[in-house]
Amino acid sequence: MPAGLFHENYRNDERIFQTCFVKAWLIAFLIACALFPLIGSKYMISIMTEVGIAIIACHGLNILTGFTGQISLGHAAFVGVGAYTCSILIGQGAPFIIALPMAGAMAALVGMIFGIPSLRLRGLYLAIATIAAQFIIEFTIRRWDSLTGGVEGMYVEPGTLGPFHFDNRLQLYYLTFVLAVAATIVIKNIVRARSGRAFVAIRDRYLAAEVIGVHVFKYRLMSFAVSSFFAGIAGALLAQYLEVITHESFTIHQSIDYLAMCIIGGLGHVLGGIYGVGFWFILERILEVVTTNLNTAFPDHITWFVSIKEIVFGCVIVLFLIFEPDGLAARWRTIRAYWKLWPFSY
Repeated sequence: MPAGLFHENYRNDERIFQTCFVKAWLIAFLIACALFPLIGSKYMISIMTEVGIAIIACHGLNILTGFTGQISLGHAAFVGVGAYTCSILIGQGAPFIIALPMAGAMAALVGMIFGIPSLRLRGLYLAIATIAAQFIIEFTIRRWDSLTGGVEGMYVEPGTLGPFHFDNRLQLYYLTFVLAVAATIVIKNIVRARSGRAFVAIRDRYLAAEVIGVHVFKYRLMSFAVSSFFAGIAGALLAQYLEVITHESFTIHQSIDYLAMCIIGGLGHVLGGIYGVGFWFILERILEVVTTNLNTAFPDHITWFVSIKEIVFGCVIVLFLIFEPDGLAARWRTIRAYWKLWPFSY
């Protein structure tokens, strides 16, 4: 009985889809996502749109933190740069097809500026620098009233792309779905390319990478640019989804949430962002139901349940760091490898 997967040449070994079974499951999943609005409620369509936006943002953070090893606690700020850039351009009359990539480009530019200290800073010190970026961008959004609306926020005019108008939740869902799939494909190919290998080399041992000819500063800046570009695209979609944006939508709390999603899903795994976002949103919906039922059953103790969500999420992150530090993606790889070799589990 054949057990395992064997390749006879490097081309087969480097294929994204190793078997027809994987291709079939992927096609089935994409078809299910495309047909989901036919059976899902408006609420579920909105939730799935949020999931798609978060996946794009987490893909960007995974490139920076998971593959390059540069800790970032300011990712939501770059999402905010993309959101405001897209909204301002649309308000000035720019077509959405121009405003969307410009949002990513502006976020990438800002990300590269704040990525310059990465040449000399690493670990905790770089994390502090990214927190500074978070606060600086938030402060700019709050104080630049003439451009961003300040603390009152900004009304976002719905974008238009041909016959599609994104004040419609269904059409925004399909746009997000297409961009999330495209982002996943792009991230997979970046990781497989020369730049992706350079990112991983820098993460594992930056001194050794520099010795063998990897331009460390160049690739660190590149990772900041790529990460922020995806954050900007996610921000543009989030602005269309929220319809009104303020600085409160892009706080450090949201940055920590993005990092937690990547940790739970698996840092350094392309599918880590997808698994992490899925787990996070499912747990969030479960906690909403539990909290609502507890508040209904015990109205006199409602203040006890206010922080239950933060407590549970904090415990989940700690448990993952202790018992599953490589995240859900690594666990799925282990399960898949077991069945690939069955019945010879060794």
